[in-house]
Amino acid sequence: MELHVDIETKSDVDLTKLGVYRYAEDPGFQVLLFAYAYDDEPVKVIDLAQGEALPASVLADLLDPTIKKRAFNAQFERVCLDTLLGEKTGPWYCSMIQANALGLRGSLASVGEAVGIREDEQKLFTGKNLIRLFCLKRKPTWKNGMRDIYLPEDRPEEWEQFKEYCRMDVIAERAIQRKLDVFPLLDKEQELYLLDQKINDRGVRIDLDLATAATEINNELFSHYEEDFTEITGLASPKKLKQFKEWILKVTGEEVTSITKGTLPILMKRFHDYPEVVSALEIRDKLSRTSVAKYGAMDQLACADGRARGLFRFYGAATGRWTGKGIQPQNLPQNHIEDLETARAAIRQRDLESLEMFYDDPADILSQCIRTAIIPEADHAFLVADFSAIEARIIAWIAGEEWRLDVFNTHGKIYEASAAHMFNVPIESVTRGSELREKGKIAELALGYQGSVGALKSMGALRMGIPEEHLLALVESWRSSNPAIVSFWYNADEAVRSCLTTKRDQRIKNTDIFCCIEGGILFIELPSGRRLAYPNPSIRPHQKFSGDEITYQEIATGSWITKGTYGGKLVENIVQATARDCLAEKMLQLDKEGYDIVMHVHDEVVIEAPMEKAESALAHVLEIMSEPLSWAPGLTLNADGYVCEYYQKD
Repeated sequence: MELHVDIETKSDVDLTKLGVYRYAEDPGFQVLLFAYAYDDEPVKVIDLAQGEALPASVLADLLDPTIKKRAFNAQFERVCLDTLLGEKTGPWYCSMIQANALGLRGSLASVGEAVGIREDEQKLFTGKNLIRLFCLKRKPTWKNGMRDIYLPEDRPEEWEQFKEYCRMDVIAERAIQRKLDVFPLLDKEQELYLLDQKINDRGVRIDLDLATAATEINNELFSHYEEDFTEITGLASPKKLKQFKEWILKVTGEEVTSITKGTLPILMKRFHDYPEVVSALEIRDKLSRTSVAKYGAMDQLACADGRARGLFRFYGAATGRWTGKGIQPQNLPQNHIEDLETARAAIRQRDLESLEMFYDDPADILSQCIRTAIIPEADHAFLVADFSAIEARIIAWIAGEEWRLDVFNTHGKIYEASAAHMFNVPIESVTRGSELREKGKIAELALGYQGSVGALKSMGALRMGIPEEHLLALVESWRSSNPAIVSFWYNADEAVRSCLTTKRDQRIKNTDIFCCIEGGILFIELPSGRRLAYPNPSIRPHQKFSGDEITYQEIATGSWITKGTYGGKLVENIVQATARDCLAEKMLQLDKEGYDIVMHVHDEVVIEAPMEKAESALAHVLEIMSEPLSWAPGLTLNADGYVCEYYQKD
């Protein structure tokens, strides 16, 4: 038996800014309507706002672990109902996650349209106005009777429409679910979704004192910067770009069309003969940094117990990888200074003078310390463990690039080995910091997915000092050293094209990866058994170059858009999705071993563990992460890690 659920709620907290955990924790939180249906039975709506109560049988089933609960974006219903009832409901199955796994991203309405549910099953589009009426606070005016929000008795006709809107959401979710059940979510993925929710519920502790102090220092620092800018330019603010450009023209006689984060380094180099212009641009650069704003986000996102929750979006990317929410853990600035503790102490003491005395760029120090505002509970430590060169290992394993597999089965120094192969020199001559190693590193980072000169530039080859005229030779050298990987690109492209043309299953040559078309979706089956999905695939004339290209569609801002792909991009999807599956498998294993995972970032997992057991626990974690996977024979995994008293890059 399945119980389909949709609720309508209100809270004094902005759901879109602070997420469901802070939303539901707020004293003003209230569940207004509860709509439900068992299997294919008629939908019923319980008007909690007007005193109706949940039937005892429904309440019991919400708490019964043998009854499947279903909703679109089930995390919202689960967290809100757990708060309402004061008990854990579940297990929950999310039709949004199932849609995402099929390459269908978007709202309930857009997914319903994409899968083709009947018109009488579709979500009502009057809901936004009704939500604004009954769920969102407004400024009291004489026109609205000095109300900050409307109650059911204030607008009875619209309230009945709101109840119908809630009822139709259950009908739409159930209809979508029936369509999606043609391609059910793998049991392992449902298990992983439940773990994801467990991690989101656990959250991470925030050093609120550090976050508040950093925000205060940043505000003071920005005030100093603006004063310096005014002293140099005579202008009120560097944010007024039109005036700033006019001032540069007046000083230099040269017109500037764009002042952005990307153009600032170019402009500083261009006007190196005008030190006052360079100084003004440097101030603009410091003021344009947004990463320090994460301190404020941490402070706002922290729940009453000081932990920020709901930071990870399951199946956020097409590869199945997670994406971030809230403070965006995947996008935190890295730390490079050695004396983190000294910097943290100065910030905690609100000592801007010391920061300016000991560091050239205090704003950069604030940015580098953002990670350290994530801390474990008292008497606990973080165990940080991540896979070593996981994507490089996977692409070599799938493609069968034997010399690379030998490297990973022995010393693991892929940058040095790559340079040795590319330039036909002994690996011993490629040392850390050498020019050859730097070339090997940039080639490894940029060229594995059919990248060329442009990819090298994007990865920073020119900033590393590699002459532009050497880049094409670097591409050619890497490709000639990795013939199996190059073949993998072209074989993937050929297999997908053949699949689309013949409508028959195809194997990517020299691999065990298959592609097929089912229900208008191109599927690529990964080594784990999970499948990547590309809706509405076709071969069309190329939009930029001669010839044609492989295309598929995805939902963006409520409507379909067409995207092109090619062999190297398909390989990137396969490799990154397989890397995700490796991490997912290990996270499930670590959870079963009793480890409390609080974060996972790219190929890294962060565990909160008792301090006295931290070192032995880390050794066990690394052992687990390095064990072979049953579905990946021949893939050698290795993990590195460290123990820390606050989150940081080692």
